[in-house]
Amino acid sequence: MTTSPPSPLTTLQNKRVLLGLSGGIAAYKAAELCRLLVGAGAQVQVVMTKGAQEFITPLTMQALSGQPVHTELLDPTAEAAMGHIQLARWADLILVAPASANFMARLAHGEASDLLTTVCLARRCPLALAPAMNQAMWSNATTVSNLGVLEAAGILMFGPAAGAQACGDVGPGRLLEAAELLQLCAAQFTTGSLAGKRVVITAGPTREAIDPVRYLSNHSSGKMGYALAEAAIEAGAEVTLISGPTDLPAPDRCKLVPVISALDMLAACQAHPSDIFVAVAAVADYRIAQPALGKIKKTAEELSLSLVRNPDILATIAASKPRPFCVGFAAETDQLAEYAKAKLRSKGLDLIFANDATSTFGNDAASVTAYWPGGEKVFESQSKAQLARRLIALISQRSTATHA
Repeated sequence: MTTSPPSPLTTLQNKRVLLGLSGGIAAYKAAELCRLLVGAGAQVQVVMTKGAQEFITPLTMQALSGQPVHTELLDPTAEAAMGHIQLARWADLILVAPASANFMARLAHGEASDLLTTVCLARRCPLALAPAMNQAMWSNATTVSNLGVLEAAGILMFGPAAGAQACGDVGPGRLLEAAELLQLCAAQFTTGSLAGKRVVITAGPTREAIDPVRYLSNHSSGKMGYALAEAAIEAGAEVTLISGPTDLPAPDRCKLVPVISALDMLAACQAHPSDIFVAVAAVADYRIAQPALGKIKKTAEELSLSLVRNPDILATIAASKPRPFCVGFAAETDQLAEYAKAKLRSKGLDLIFANDATSTFGNDAASVTAYWPGGEKVFESQSKAQLARRLIALISQRSTATHA
């Protein structure tokens, strides 16, 4: 029984691929490869040698990648931030396609004479070359020797293929087709537990306006929601983070949707369909019935505010059609298990995490207990980053079991 290769549409989701182009007629195939990589969910940045620019323009690659194309080692703007080092650190995989005989020779001898060779030398990730050259050049003893040096250094070789060449010769040296290169790139990554899934996570507090300068809110820092977003991204999900006001930097490789009030958050959640919905945000239960248009003056000894109930975002999403796998959080001050189980039933949830509201807000560590129909699991106190990975693993496990 044969096993099918993993789909690049899941394996490449959220992965960062630096696509290098060296000089050669086969550079035209890099345009289709770039398009396929982006379509598979990868983030792509392109580095081109001067020779590559003779065959295909940087503007073409910019349009396909959606990112500025890098061409110069000594770019004053980029080098102000050590551009070649930043590119090397950014990449999860570097693929040079086409890799010419000249480029392979320079790389085999450790040259750093242009941006592409410099990035390859500074890399911390796997490097793959897709050779493309005349069959006689590929068979030349010098190229064979350089190939041995590169492979001994752990550099991957994707191809070449054999067949008719642009010069009219027939033999080995053809660049692999874009679809083949896409599959080879995908094979370098392990499929994450949430690969191909759309995950929406709410985080932080909401603010309900009293007047233009005052609001009702709570002590939520957003740390747990942001940590869950990072963990879901690591698991390969396409993550949308809908966040109330926080002081946290936006997680990389996710879509951040900033909101203020509970009504704002509900609208954003309804506008972003998901396969898995994780409600971590501490949403205000009530809002001011009629917020003042101007600042309320301190004229009376007492001030009465009329409050109206906010819609329940999690219950609304759980009742929607089609319905995502719904996960809730219950921050309580007492009777955690009772309240959490009641919310699990009343809101029609698939999974809920209960924690102590007096010890979780603003802290970098937390402990939670998970409840689902027919089961529960305790997670002892640990950093929110570590906890988030374990919670995402359980969410993945339970969502798979629910839809099995």
